[in-house]
Order: sequence, then structure tokens, then C-alpha cells
Amino acid sequence: MNKSLLLFICLLSNLTIFAQKKRARDYGIEIGVLRTGKLNAITDVAGVKVGQVTFHQADGVHTGVTAILPHDKNIFQNKIPASIHIGNGFGKLAGYSQVEELGNIETPIVLTNTLSVPTASAAIIDYTFQSPENKDVRSVNPIVGETNDGGLNDIRRRFITKEHVLEALKKAQTGPVEEGNVGAGAGTVCFGFKGGIGTSSRILPKSKGGYTVGVLVQSNFGGVLQVNGVPVGIELKKHKFSKIDEAYKDDGSCMIVVLTDAPLSAKNLKRLAARAMLGLGRTGGMAANGSGDYVIAASTAEDLRIAHNSESMYETFKVLRNNDLDLLFEAVIEATEEAIINSLFAAETLTGFENTKVEALPIDKTIEILKKYNRIK
Repeated sequence: MNKSLLLFICLLSNLTIFAQKKRARDYGIEIGVLRTGKLNAITDVAGVKVGQVTFHQADGVHTGVTAILPHDKNIFQNKIPASIHIGNGFGKLAGYSQVEELGNIETPIVLTNTLSVPTASAAIIDYTFQSPENKDVRSVNPIVGETNDGGLNDIRRRFITKEHVLEALKKAQTGPVEEGNVGAGAGTVCFGFKGGIGTSSRILPKSKGGYTVGVLVQSNFGGVLQVNGVPVGIELKKHKFSKIDEAYKDDGSCMIVVLTDAPLSAKNLKRLAARAMLGLGRTGGMAANGSGDYVIAASTAEDLRIAHNSESMYETFKVLRNNDLDLLFEAVIEATEEAIINSLFAAETLTGFENTKVEALPIDKTIEILKKYNRIK
């Protein structure tokens, strides 16, 4: 196959092949008790932008990049409080130690495949250096998360380039977020079905601050699928332990990005991030031995932004008290659960590298099972 045709296939896939399918709520599946944002997406958090670059090529390339920008200012000069929680550490997340030490992030968050983390890190450094305000910067801590799409994608080719990452950053915008076989979720597998990118949000009542919690996931992990509390994986007779006498297949990780406009300290963002793993657990995920499950949580609250340079010796913040976090904890659990389910509902069957085929979740059968358990409206 000639290069021109491959390029055409790649561009076409970015535009049309994996059009947005119905989401869980479109079928009457209402997860949790809190209200969703208008878009039911991470971009319901004001100022948050998402950009994605996707590759589906006939020569076995099924991968991509998903970039999340917490706000539209220079992030390096206007850092934001952040924490990272490790659900299971079999992963290659870049930038963890500095976030753990200082409690903030200074770059966009980029998700891609395992072997593209160094490339994405280099691209984020280039992106940071592009700003005239950063002309004297000599150190950058890129935040890059990953999952291994090596089943459906020819991962050893290391197809992703710095230009692809910079394109995703450039394309980042507010509004609806495409889900399923797109961006960093192009070649992922979840619960034995085609996984991908998924997102959801929750809004607290005005009496509790009216804060928004938005979640975006790159689903690529295993377990025993549950949808809205229903044992769908068991009913479909397809899950990690369905052939218990055989060797288990390796799981491939889950990246969870949590952004909120609630004014939270790094300490309480750590606590918020930990609760996201409860949302993963509600879907039947188990943080398996071979899974790299990470949660990156950050606050976009303007009053908490940390100037890179300041004449003052002090930082003065007003943050929520510990006693006022419970609804935020509930919000992140619900939004994480629904984001993972949305990633499955939006994904489509894919035949990838070396003719590996992964079927999409059978939506009709899933709906029938949910009706059987009276868990659908």
C-alpha cells in the first residue's frame, strides 16, 4: 500500500470512521445521584480544553494522543495545585515525583501509549518553550500518562512523533469531547471489549458551592464488568476469570484525569484522586498486578494558581475544609464510573495489528441485561 493511501486512511479516520455513538445516559442508564454538567464531560469545568489526534491505519497503527489543558493561560507561569494517586503502579507515568513533592503541575496533561511517553514529554517541553514568557525556563516537568495499546497497535513502531503531540495540544478546545476509539484510546481494550476515551462530570448543589468535577479516562484494563451495579460481564460470560483454569491475560492500565474548580489543597486533591479508584471498582475493575492505574487530580480555581515568579515570600490560599469534601468524593466516584462506561459504549469493534480483533461491548444485549435487573429507565 502506497504512502498516499495510508495518509488518506489516517486523515479519514480522524474525521469520520469512529463517529460518536450513543452514551450510557442516552439509553436511560443513570449512574449515581448527583447532577451531570451540561456536556457531561471534563470540559464542563470552566476553561478546560481537550485535543485529540487519532491514527487508524491499514498497516497496523491504531494509536493516538489526548491532551488536556486545565486553563487557557500559560500553565508554567500559572501552576495549579495537583496530586497523583497510584492505584497500581505497573506504569510509566512521567512527572510523578515533582508533583508529589511540590503539589502542583506546570504543563498540560498528555495521554498516549506506553512507548510514546518519552516523545510526548519532549513535545511538552517544546510546547512550554514556545511561549515568550518562558524564555528563561531551564527545567520543565511534563505530565504524561499512558496505557499499553500493543494488542491492537503496532506499538514497537513508536509511530507517535512530537508533531502529533503538538497537534493535539493545538487542537485542544472546550465543548463536547469525542469518546471511544479516539486519541489515546484508539487501540485500547477494556474488560475484554474495545475500550477507549470516556468522560463525565458532576455538579454539586449551589448550597454546597456549586462546584464541578470533571473526569476523563483512557480505559485499558480488566476485571468483571458491571454497569450501574449489574454484573454484565458475568451475564455475557465474558470477563477476566471466565476461563479460570487458563493463564490470565495481562491487563493494560487505566489513566484517570480529574479536574475541578473546587478550591482544594494538594493534600485534599490526593484524597479526591484516591476516591476515583472507587469509581473504577464500581465498574468491576480490580487494579490487577499488570495494570498501571493512575489518577491525576488538579484544581483549576483561579485563586489557587501559583505564580512561577513572585515578589512575595508567602502564598495565601482559601481552600475547602475537610468536613466539606464528602459530596466532591461522591462526585468523582460517580463521574469516574460513568466515564469508563461511556468509553465502552462509544467504542467500536476494531481489527488491528496482526489481525487482532476486539469486539465492542454488545450494547443491545447489555441493555437487555440492565432491564432484567430493573437498572434502566
